[in-house]
Amino acid sequence: MRIRHVLAVSLAILVICAATAVAENWPQWRGPFFNGSTTETGLPQDWSPTRNVAWIADLPGISGATPVIWGDYVFASAMHAGTKKLWAVCLNRADGSLRWKRPMGIGFSNWRGNTGASPSPITDGKRVFFLYGTGEFAAFDTDGKQIWKRNIAADHGRFEIMWNYGASALLHGGKLYLPVLHGDHRSKNPADSYLLCIDPATGKDVWKHVRPTDARAESRQAYTTPYPLQGAGGTSIVLMGGDYVTAHDPAGGKELWRSSSYNPRRGQLTRTVPSPVASDRIVIACGPKQNVVYAVDGSRRGPPARKWAWTIKNGSPDVCTPLVYGGKFYVLDGVKKVMTCVEPKTGKVLWTGKLGGAAKIETSPTGADGRIFFISHAGEVIVLAAGDEFKVLKRVEMVGEGCRSSIAVSGGQLFIRTDTKLYCIGRRN
Repeated sequence: MRIRHVLAVSLAILVICAATAVAENWPQWRGPFFNGSTTETGLPQDWSPTRNVAWIADLPGISGATPVIWGDYVFASAMHAGTKKLWAVCLNRADGSLRWKRPMGIGFSNWRGNTGASPSPITDGKRVFFLYGTGEFAAFDTDGKQIWKRNIAADHGRFEIMWNYGASALLHGGKLYLPVLHGDHRSKNPADSYLLCIDPATGKDVWKHVRPTDARAESRQAYTTPYPLQGAGGTSIVLMGGDYVTAHDPAGGKELWRSSSYNPRRGQLTRTVPSPVASDRIVIACGPKQNVVYAVDGSRRGPPARKWAWTIKNGSPDVCTPLVYGGKFYVLDGVKKVMTCVEPKTGKVLWTGKLGGAAKIETSPTGADGRIFFISHAGEVIVLAAGDEFKVLKRVEMVGEGCRSSIAVSGGQLFIRTDTKLYCIGRRN
């Protein structure tokens, strides 16, 4: 009997250790793999705003930023709708209680929904980095002690972007990469766009690469986040905006290659919002205003100009960044409310499905546990099956208020943010 007891205890410990080993953090906007996916399993199958909810936290303001999670910590950005005060917030993962919040200046809002708190925070588990549309950028330790603080616009010139700055930075390889793709659309001499590399330990610039473009007017402007592309020659930092996709050397920012223009008629195509992502070294780029879905082969270095590997004329999103999950691209057109599943190597459309619903969608889809999760402006969470056919698995009406944040996943839980609340869905950890 004693041997059986020891074996049972040992097996239980192994199960617990295995579950802990596969639990993943959600350290930045598009998750642990920079593409909206995670290997998390065991996510809740059934929930509502009152059922299967671990906790609900009140937030000090609105934001389109996605919360990030590491271990026992949940980090979120917020802007008070009335005072426009910006906040950096840390919550207790166990129960959603407030650990700390720090003031980050005064923000802004506009009728397109961008606030000063649109960029998502980033964490490496030891530090958390908060960026705001005002240019404020700061690092804190997990206890809320400020490590450094600076203002990017003060250091490198004001942001020239019509709907205000709203891009999220990237943390990769021990460096922060911050894009500023802008240029006053009314000026004959718009500011140069650039990619800035920052030391996360000190907040100081490592290098600045000016990124030229012949784009016109608002087409110079973008709200995109860089993507780390793993290629045969090593890692490159891929950036989309100003009518082109470019790849850069992480050591100094040198441009390694540049795509053909996704504005071939050289008209005023306007700003770019969806960020680039890649699968099997095929980079997908979504033209602005539901234009065209483009793909470029990122597997080789040079020559500088690169033609498109394939294109799709329908289904390109205006805002939503595509998901890479299970070796497929999932492209969400949140205006027409259509999801398209694409084979990366060939551009073959595997299926297209109509989502229905009245509210538009400006959040990016999340892939986990064999499913795809996203939320509409009206607070309806839609869950699809990830695979070879279009199938709606579930619709959940959350509290009826604005929703612009993508859904984060960590430790068997879903983190769903509305304008004023953060819901942790699933069992209590």
